[in-house]
This record gives sequence, structure tokens and C-alpha cells, in this order.
Amino acid sequence: MTVFILVAGAFTGPQVWRDTAAHLAAGGAEVRTVGLTALGGHPGDPGVAVDLETHVADVLAMIDVVAAEAPDREIVLVGHDYGIHPVLGAADRCAGAIARIVHLDAGMPRDGVPALAAVPDQRLREVVAELAAEGGEPGAGGELPPPTRDEWSRWGSTADLSDAALDGLTALAAPQPLGTLLQPLRLTGAVAEVPVTGVLCTGNGPGVEVLQIMVDVGDPAVRALAEARVPFFELPTGHWPMLSCPAALAETLVEAAAGGGRRLNPVDAARTPAHLRPFLLDVPERPRERSGNTDLYLPDGPGPHPAVVFVHGGPVPAEARPTPRDWPTLTGYARLVAARGAVGVTLDHRLHAVTDYALAAADVADAVERVRADPRVDAGRVAVWFFSGGGPIAADWLTNPPPWLRCVAANYPILAPLPSWGLGGSRFHPVRAVSRAGRLPVVLVRAERESADIAATVEEFLAEAARCGADVEVIDVPEGRHGFETLDLTDGAREAVHRAVGAVLRRVKG
Repeated sequence: MTVFILVAGAFTGPQVWRDTAAHLAAGGAEVRTVGLTALGGHPGDPGVAVDLETHVADVLAMIDVVAAEAPDREIVLVGHDYGIHPVLGAADRCAGAIARIVHLDAGMPRDGVPALAAVPDQRLREVVAELAAEGGEPGAGGELPPPTRDEWSRWGSTADLSDAALDGLTALAAPQPLGTLLQPLRLTGAVAEVPVTGVLCTGNGPGVEVLQIMVDVGDPAVRALAEARVPFFELPTGHWPMLSCPAALAETLVEAAAGGGRRLNPVDAARTPAHLRPFLLDVPERPRERSGNTDLYLPDGPGPHPAVVFVHGGPVPAEARPTPRDWPTLTGYARLVAARGAVGVTLDHRLHAVTDYALAAADVADAVERVRADPRVDAGRVAVWFFSGGGPIAADWLTNPPPWLRCVAANYPILAPLPSWGLGGSRFHPVRAVSRAGRLPVVLVRAERESADIAATVEEFLAEAARCGADVEVIDVPEGRHGFETLDLTDGAREAVHRAVGAVLRRVKG
């Protein structure tokens, strides 16, 4: 029989697992929930600081109890959010007793790295550092107050949580001891031998298809997961699935315990990754000029011509080769607009991590100005076209757009920072910027089979655009996926590309 040991995340205790545990038990599984010290378990000894090692000991104690009662049972450790840190710390010390570890919407912590590094919101990390400084050395005590009802979204998406669930989460939340966030996780490496499964909550972050893209473009951490054949499951909900969809979570955990799940494809020289497959249209070659991080695809005639600047998504690892300006989607669009009388521009920018948006935005702005200064370009007729994770940069161009900017376009874009990024208060938030766009036309290409987390930002953007009367033309790609230009070689996808290019060129030439 399988025994599930469930470990909750920051501020939460065993009570969050109530419904999920009931569903697991109804299916014949045995369930134990760990009450972490000061978070629903033992209140702790007076005068003794609670740190990560305290919580590791809590998990180890439960493993010892289960192993003593019936040593032949398979133990599956489930760590949600912060809970994965004490789970890994405990499993590293008794790896032979653990059948599997499930990362439930949780990262992949490394030896020597504190849990604070996984907190998505940069301001929250700063608050913890400030509290720690006030209290002296890490581990000396102190607590981080639990979120208010309106603050939970800073820790993860609250998608699909009912009002009652959110009220209950808030009412039962406990302060998080600072030492649990500040003390580095210590791993000997033994835990690497324990099978691992990831459960991705796609309302809070990327799904399997996006992870596969990250493998293909060269993200080293995700490539390691692909090479290790780690299986994944997706739940189309926010960061607290034990509250939003407990029955579905229980079913997923049972399948995970059995070794099920979808695996990423490791890098294979014989397999062309999706982003390097041919563009869906047969576009003739055009003259290209390369200068620094920018390529110009030139139309016939001396000009000056209008220009369309194509901004790739990301994050893209700095080591990725070829770099994005040579990817077939970008070069395909650039050649297509050049064939129709506009200068097509591709560029590389420095979006290598979600913390790099300011650098990437500066690269884009610099490239646009250099393009406008070229005598073959009509400096008064420019469009900027964003893709995927480049979408947040569009906020800079929607905010008080210059008169020479004739259009902003976006394909399958992220139009608000994802909850797991911790950038909610940054300027890179097109949903908030669109009300300042005035009469600037926006062409938005929407993929029908978009991932839930990205689709939610698009719908939020469109709702705000409708509220403020922004000029937005939506072009839908039937059955299209994220990156459809090299994935979906259908008549509907080809028509969408022609319509989008036509819509942008009408505005940039008009």
C-alpha cells in the first residue's frame, strides 16, 4: 500500500489537505499530513528559533512513524510550495525509505540555497531580508506575518479558489518563521536517487509544452529534468489545488505514485526542436544586413520604407544557439514584410531571466532608435511586434506612445506578469498600460490552444482594452498553439499570418 505524506507550503498547515486527504483515503490510500512546527504542528520550544532544520526534523519524524508501523509500505512525499524544502531535506537523510517525491507546484531546490530564493515577489524577498536584519543573525527568531486576504496572489495564483476557500486560507494562516526561509537547504546528494514527479499548476505558471520549449532553447535546469526523464502532470488551476480541485489533485497524486506522467523530450541531434522548424510559409530570401544585435531585411527600392521590428520572447538562455534573431519564425516574418515593402527587423535582447526585463526593454528601445536613424527607413512609420514572453515589454510602447509608432502587434503574448514571476508591481504590465495607449492600434494574434496561464493574461488585457476603448484587432488562430508558426502547418494558421501581416502593414503604411 502507498502512504502519502503531505507537507504544506508557507503559512499553511495540515488543514489545507483535508479534502484531498479524504479523496485519497476513499480510494484506498493511507494519508498522513505533517504539522510543521509553528505552522499547525508543535508550537516550538520557548526561546528556540524555528528554522528549516526544525521542519526537516518534523518530516523525518513522520517518516519514522510510518516506517515503524509497516516497513513494507511505499512512502510518497508530497511537498507543496515551501514544503518541498523540508521534504527534500528529510528525504536526503533517508533516501532508501522513500519511493517517490512529488513537487506540487514547487521548484527544484538546490543544496546551499535558502527557500527565500524561491519566493517569486522581489519585494517580499526584500521584506524578509529587512526583518532578518532587525532580528540579527538568520535563525535568531522573528516571523513573517501571513498574507491578508488580498495578498495571497503575491505568493501564487489564487485562480479557482472560492471566496470561502480564500477566507479559510486567510483565517487559518500562521506566521512563517524567518529561519525557515533564510537557512540554506543542505543536501548530501543521496536524494538524487529518489524518483521525482512534478505537478504543474498551469494557472500559476508554465505547463509541459512551455517546459519543452525551454528544453529546446537550452535552459540547463529544465534540460536536466528532461535527461532524467522526470514525469510531469498538469492541473489547470492556481497555486492551491488542494483547495481549488482536491478530487483532481488526489487522482493525480495516485497516478504520480504509480510512476505515470508526461516526460519531456531530451535534446536529440536527430530531432529538430519546435522553434527551429521551418516557417509555415515559403518566404523567398531577402537581402539582410547585420549590425551588432540587429538584422535588417530590406525591401526593393531605395526607400525610405516603413519598418516593423520583431521582438522575440523568452526568457532565452544566453547560451542558446542559434540566437533568436535567426529563428525561423522571426526571419520568416521579417522576410514576409520585406517582400511587401517594409523593412523587417530582428534583434537579440538580454531577456535571459524574468529579472531581465529592464535590460531587454533597453535593448529593444535602442534597436528601434538605430533602425529609425537608418536613411532607408521612414522614421515616422514604425511598428513593433512582440512574441510570447516579449509581451510584457510592450507596456513601454503602450504608455504614451510616440507619434511615429504606428502599431503594436503581439503573437501569443504574455500581457501581464505571471504570478510565479513576482513582477506584479513592475512597469512591464501591458494590461495596466493599455489605458494610456490612446489611439495607437494594437494587433493581437491569439492562439486557440494557448496555455491557461498565458490565455488568462490575454483575456485580462482584452477586458481592459474594451473598458478603456483601445483600438485592438484580434486575429484568432484556430487550433493554434503557442509558437504556431512552426508547429501548426495548417491553412487556418497560414491565413492568420497573412491577416496579421496585412493588418500591421496597413497601419504602418497608412
